[in-house]
Amino acid sequence: MTVVLPPPRPATGLLTVQQLARLEDGERLHSLLWRAGDGWRMISSAVLGGGVGERSWVLNTQVSHGYQRTDPDRHLAELARHADVRGEGVGLMTAADVQRYGHAVDGGVEAIATAGLGVRGWAASPQEDTALAVAPGTINIVVALPVALTDAALVNAVATATEAKVQALLDAGYDCSGTPTDAVCVAARVPRADEEVHAFAGPRSLWGARLARAVHGAVRAAARP
Repeated sequence: MTVVLPPPRPATGLLTVQQLARLEDGERLHSLLWRAGDGWRMISSAVLGGGVGERSWVLNTQVSHGYQRTDPDRHLAELARHADVRGEGVGLMTAADVQRYGHAVDGGVEAIATAGLGVRGWAASPQEDTALAVAPGTINIVVALPVALTDAALVNAVATATEAKVQALLDAGYDCSGTPTDAVCVAARVPRADEEVHAFAGPRSLWGARLARAVHGAVRAAARP
């Protein structure tokens, strides 16, 4: 009997994005699209496709600074259809110029970040009614790991990515922990039979450490002046 083994999963080249452009209300805006394909489980805080589940694409799209729509999930779904992606995916928004994204790789983990820092501050604000400035700002992070993670490790990975983001911002000279609308998406492989599923993704675990360094590098590059 012939045994057919599954092809090895690549350790690099996981997170390759396509740059898209559109004209919206007379303004030229851009998007980054990752056509991940099948075999991915993602955890995300995104307005479209957030939560935990199998996803096949990630769209990080630029919107105008004066964005007024109250249905961003529907808007993102429309943009995904126009980009000719189908199935379940993740949609992120930012007023930042996504063409200036940061990209970093560490030990097979890849991260991409876009950074709009017009509105920034510390997560624990001293006042309940602190008014936000008018200027837009959002840091979006997308990370891909070439291994499978448990649900708990996916949550752990989000925490690790957030810690690395804050470290990168401080290293870049920003006195803040982020912006009020930051979003993250971590993608890991769907487990295969007889394949290890990693239970840890903290900053001192094997894959968590790689994730942290990749996110730090991507955010640091995206946050550059």
